[in-house]
Amino acid sequence: MKMTQQTSSEWIADFLASDPPRSKSLVLTIFGDAIAPHGGTIWLGSLIELLAPLGVNDRLLRTSVYRLVQEGWLVANRDGRRSSYSILDAAQARFERAYRRIYAPLSVHWDGKWTLLLSASGSIEAPARAQLRKELLWEGYAMIAPGVFGHPASDSEVLEEILVRVGVQRKLFVCSATELAAVSTRPLRELVEEGWDMSDVIAGYRHFIEQFEPLRALLAKGEKLQAEQAFVIRTLLIHAYRRVQLHDPMLPIELLPDPWPGSEAYELARALYQHTCRAAEQHILAALRREDENAPVAESSFYQRFGGVR
Repeated sequence: MKMTQQTSSEWIADFLASDPPRSKSLVLTIFGDAIAPHGGTIWLGSLIELLAPLGVNDRLLRTSVYRLVQEGWLVANRDGRRSSYSILDAAQARFERAYRRIYAPLSVHWDGKWTLLLSASGSIEAPARAQLRKELLWEGYAMIAPGVFGHPASDSEVLEEILVRVGVQRKLFVCSATELAAVSTRPLRELVEEGWDMSDVIAGYRHFIEQFEPLRALLAKGEKLQAEQAFVIRTLLIHAYRRVQLHDPMLPIELLPDPWPGSEAYELARALYQHTCRAAEQHILAALRREDENAPVAESSFYQRFGGVR
């Protein structure tokens, strides 16, 4: 993407033309990044206003929220002829897991252990097994062998939440594995090579850097962003960053390739989020309050994103 004498408006237009985001996925990004901190509910009119500068028209938006309701992400509410949409209570845990992936710094270290999940043959019915596999892969686990999933930096609380939600608690063996002393084996760190092909993740982070590093250089020249521009940039930033992270197994620092482009991508995302956050919040709150004068400001935890935003 060329950057010669571009303005931020031109950068936005070029981005939307060259890499237009899918409307349903974009709505999900906006709910997680912009709506959740303000109570998790938005009137349809305000949502239409927020999506318009991102190229999503009324028809596409209505189709997208309908599908997100059907998929169990959102719930629709009616008040006369008006509609609002809220994050479904049952989906809240998934949003919170996404927050940790996107906004938390890369600080997980390896203690030399792996968490392994072992499924005995026939212990879990096919639909639950398929759902468990999907959830574990999204959380970064690898299928080490048939019926065996593993991760070197498992979060036990998140794992328990997954097992309960899928309904397979007490149907699996879960253990912590270490290398056995005095036995000639391959080092456990080599399971990373067996479990994950990191080439696509590395390429994704590099592409993200190529897209957004020129924007950081542009904004460093001192151009003052309008509130709507700041919101659009912040949304495209998180949307693009989230797309890469969906495929990142979030391995401990010691097990990552060196150099790791995810670290550079995180710092870039952090810098641009800092730059756009305040003006974007003004735009979000104004849109919310055009339909609900009592719409709340962002909750305090919002300001802990990316290690703390101003």
